[in-house]
Amino acid sequence: MVLLAPSVGALRKLLNECESYAATHGLIYNTNKTEFMVFRSGTRCPTTVPPLIIKGHPINRVYKFKYLGHLVTDDLKDDMDLERERRALSVRANMLARRFSRCTDAIKITLFKAYCTALYSGALWFTYTQKAYNALRIQYNNAFRVLLRLPRFCSASTMFADARTDGFDALWRKKSASLLRRLRGSPNTILQSIAARADSPLVWALANRTRSVLVIKY
Repeated sequence: MVLLAPSVGALRKLLNECESYAATHGLIYNTNKTEFMVFRSGTRCPTTVPPLIIKGHPINRVYKFKYLGHLVTDDLKDDMDLERERRALSVRANMLARRFSRCTDAIKITLFKAYCTALYSGALWFTYTQKAYNALRIQYNNAFRVLLRLPRFCSASTMFADARTDGFDALWRKKSASLLRRLRGSPNTILQSIAARADSPLVWALANRTRSVLVIKY
């Protein structure tokens, strides 16, 4: 469960409501796993935060946490989550290359599509450095080369075209378009209000991403 509040006072009220609900329904909060984080506002971030208490125990402050597999940091940047995905992609690709080295290329391509094209939470990456993006893209290309035993410096766009497989930019473009479609087609009134705004930063970023990666790389 995640609680979002604009101030410490508002967060304390939410915690009190949660404690009352837990006491009414016979639930117990795990205070050792309860954490809180203060998001930065640009370069400004308070160094001293009033204590937060739950069931008489102080809550530890953290600067990053993992929620549903996605790494969230106090500066709301996605570099660490890109690195997490890069490492996970490397592990999966090495596993496929070792265990299925004697299979045909068609089987390897099918396995690659099943295990290496997930890019979990990739459509939610918005604030990242070019270095982190390039590292993940290169890892994706190298994983395909290793699996099919292709030369190290072969053209990435050519090898994906020959294999009829989405390259990294095409895959990311599809995921962004899918998120935009689900956002616009959601029955949720809050999401509808976001999607209906032409000046929405989220909608603008998704739409701009689908155009910005429409390039052919040789």
